[in-house]
Amino acid sequence: MKTTALIPVKLNNQRLPNKNLKEFSDGTPLIHFVQKALLKIKKVDKICIYCSDDRIKNFVLEGVDFIKRPQWLDTNEAKSGDIIKSFIETIDSDIYVMAHATSPFIKEETYNAVITKVQTGEYDSAFAAKKLQNFLWFKNKPLNFTLDNAPRTQDMEPAYCELSSPYVFRKEVFEKYGGRTGENPYIHECTEIEAIDIDYLEDFVLADAVYTNILLKNCKEDY
Repeated sequence: MKTTALIPVKLNNQRLPNKNLKEFSDGTPLIHFVQKALLKIKKVDKICIYCSDDRIKNFVLEGVDFIKRPQWLDTNEAKSGDIIKSFIETIDSDIYVMAHATSPFIKEETYNAVITKVQTGEYDSAFAAKKLQNFLWFKNKPLNFTLDNAPRTQDMEPAYCELSSPYVFRKEVFEKYGGRTGENPYIHECTEIEAIDIDYLEDFVLADAVYTNILLKNCKEDY
């Protein structure tokens, strides 16, 4: 059973231009984090960076393949499903692991957990998520509590918010639903640090601070 990791990358980001190539304080570019993490995962047979811009080649690590994608996938109209469909038509696999460079702190054990759950057939898909156990509002109304009976947060039934990475899914799941999640997904709860996702400059500043002051000093993993 072949498992392929897809790292979709575009360099014309509007909110934070060239964010995937931005360097943290120690000189490590953002795009290296996800590659280093996936290279440790023995359950992955092939790792591909899927990008339309040849400049990314200078940032591709040994053991990772560069697959050039159509430029139209860099437009604002292109959706995640469009990128996956194009990649699947280019690289055939039984299972796909979609991992984004903008989630640099996903742990090795998280990747292994979500991949294993799908490889064993126990689940048809899997994703990482952040547990929400707090007062939630939607359209100006309480979502998970009532105004006259607000429980303690620790007693609330938790909800889960999908992270941007990673997603694991069988090929037939995408062919049936056109998305990354099937009817029987495994949800893996992640830490607050793993949940950091970079869209804006302040996100990058926060991630750099966490990396420099916490992970480099206290974590045994080589990020």
